[in-house]
Amino acid sequence: MRHYKDQILARDFFTVETIFLKTIYVFFFIELGSRRVHFAGCTTNLDGSWVTQQARQLVWEMEDREPRLHFLIHDRDGKFTDTFDAVFRSEGLKIILTPTRAPNANSHAERWVRSVRTKSLDKLLIFNQSHLRSVMSEHVDYYNTARPHQGIDLQTPICRTTQSRDGPIRCRNILGDIIHDYLRKAA
Repeated sequence: MRHYKDQILARDFFTVETIFLKTIYVFFFIELGSRRVHFAGCTTNLDGSWVTQQARQLVWEMEDREPRLHFLIHDRDGKFTDTFDAVFRSEGLKIILTPTRAPNANSHAERWVRSVRTKSLDKLLIFNQSHLRSVMSEHVDYYNTARPHQGIDLQTPICRTTQSRDGPIRCRNILGDIIHDYLRKAA
């Protein structure tokens, strides 16, 4: 599988409860090779048509991606209809379904869910869908551009511009002081 890691996209969703006890579904994709996360959106009404529209949007955004993706991993949830799969098949991706009740078969996605929960969502009170969308967007931006990953030699999925080795270090607060990112300020 390591040989194909740059060609594999995984997808999953998880739920978040608001302070008003409303369930919101968060839908995302993760590129296995680079560990780059694509936040597809969040909704209170997860259904096949919404999921298919998010798939179309992602395919459009990744149209010029190199290397091309060849595989999509996802579970057998009924929300992921034949039309959802058809969007990716039309782009030449082969669909790989995980075994029933085997979350470890999609371990990169499951690990990302754990990461976003422990680093952000468990420390915040989510008010509504708009608030969650804002939190997720900021966390995904941090995850893709600032957080180093052991699986890719302590690099970030999206490389930052080269930092100077001189100059004072400054702290960038993310999500209202929940996460701290340290950068060298240009001299």
